[in-house]
Amino acid sequence: MARKVGSVGTETADKVRQTALLLFARHGYAAVSMRQIARQIDLQAGAIYNHFPTKQQLLRDLLVSHMERLLAAWDAEGVEGLPAGEALVAFVRFHLRYHTQCGEEVFISYMELRNLEEENFLDIEALRKRYEKGLQDILERGVADGTFRISDPRVTTMALIAMLTGVTNWYRSNGRLSLGEIEALYVGMISGTVGLKEV
Repeated sequence: MARKVGSVGTETADKVRQTALLLFARHGYAAVSMRQIARQIDLQAGAIYNHFPTKQQLLRDLLVSHMERLLAAWDAEGVEGLPAGEALVAFVRFHLRYHTQCGEEVFISYMELRNLEEENFLDIEALRKRYEKGLQDILERGVADGTFRISDPRVTTMALIAMLTGVTNWYRSNGRLSLGEIEALYVGMISGTVGLKEV
């Protein structure tokens, strides 16, 4: 089968992204050069700039892509019509499942924010706030209808996301507990935090 026009360029750009992701996660953005990334995939050093004019643009691309995939996956869960308690449980399970499957993306999305130029940082921050708003909306609904007992939905949102995302630092697929068991534990802990009695 003939290769479609442009497919070679797309494949190369994808290889650059994947290689940069692994190298940034392993060594840190500041310690990795575009030349190193190119060498890792047997690409001429100058050729990488045809896909990403700067290393900053490459980092932005990685972080934006991660957040856009996360947002699309959460939107696909379709929790809008669920009662607040069920929606919260769905969020907890979704966040754990999604984030344990893409550890490198999660790692650099938190660790490399400091290396973004201001305009790029603001773009990523806006996407992160959209995701956080999904959880905050659930909490606010639950407070309004008496499902949850929390005093500040915004602060609770930030605390819960930090707690959930932290699992990527220690979770191992071959560990003592299965992901399903970890989900159940987190659902219990978070339900207690927000005063949700029935899960």
